[in-house]
Amino acid sequence: MKKISVTIPTYSDEKCVPVMYERLTKVFTEQLPQYDYEIIFVDDYSPDDTREVIREYCAKDKHVKAVFNARNFGFSRNVFATMQYGTGDATFLLFSDLQDPPELLPKMVELWESGKKVIIGQRIKGNENPIMYGMRRLYYKLMEMMSDSKQIEHFNGFGLYDRSFIDVLRKLDDPAPYLKGIVSELAIELSIIPYEQAASVRGHSGSNFLKNYDLAMLGITSYTKLLMRLATFAGAFLGVLSALFAVFILISKLMNWSAFSYGTATIIIGVFFIGAVQLFFLGILGEYILSINTRSMHRPLVVIGEKINFEEDEQS
Repeated sequence: MKKISVTIPTYSDEKCVPVMYERLTKVFTEQLPQYDYEIIFVDDYSPDDTREVIREYCAKDKHVKAVFNARNFGFSRNVFATMQYGTGDATFLLFSDLQDPPELLPKMVELWESGKKVIIGQRIKGNENPIMYGMRRLYYKLMEMMSDSKQIEHFNGFGLYDRSFIDVLRKLDDPAPYLKGIVSELAIELSIIPYEQAASVRGHSGSNFLKNYDLAMLGITSYTKLLMRLATFAGAFLGVLSALFAVFILISKLMNWSAFSYGTATIIIGVFFIGAVQLFFLGILGEYILSINTRSMHRPLVVIGEKINFEEDEQS
């Protein structure tokens, strides 16, 4: 009997866990009875009673397992670590707020059995703020222009992954992984299922501008070279432009020594313009250096504080 591992990263999801459990068990008992399964909740140090709720379900159902991080390690690191705890033939990554429907699992399993190794969901509609949605669209367009590998739009990791792909993830030594880029670059036999994203069960999304910015910069520094090359091109262009302007000023002054004069406005505008360009690319350079520094320290993705119901897996 094949086994499917459902891995669920959680944070402040005490209201979501019971709903998630009921919907998932219904999917397996009614639509996928031929498969063994495990449901693994991975909590990233929630400040509410999420862990206590998960403990209750672990106590009454051995299909439910738990991994509790020793402290909060952030969304990206926790999600990437979460995908690697499954022991099944395939791993189903699902987010606890249930914006992504667990009822899509049977369709994903059907594609998996037909030979697909990675089956992911792609949002075609959601309740996202129009401004944030527009910024996200702009980000994907920029990434498409700057990245060597095509990025998957409106994809958050929700999907079914064959064990062979999970084994590839386990071999990556990356303390700052960018899952969207990794899937788009390394996934073979990829299939995409469009779906409409529901409202969050917790009542609000855990995402905000700063978290989205952090993910965006992680993607840019991991999968693009164009910005740093633009800095070189911009520097060369401004250098040539400055030299030509200096020659123009010299010739103009020689031809009109007494009558020809320039005010300070031109100089001030030029200084501010060049300064702004320098500061912009210094910021981009800083982001790249920060990314390199994070990866060079080889820190673990997360530190586990406690595991529940993994005893049989660890003995075998």
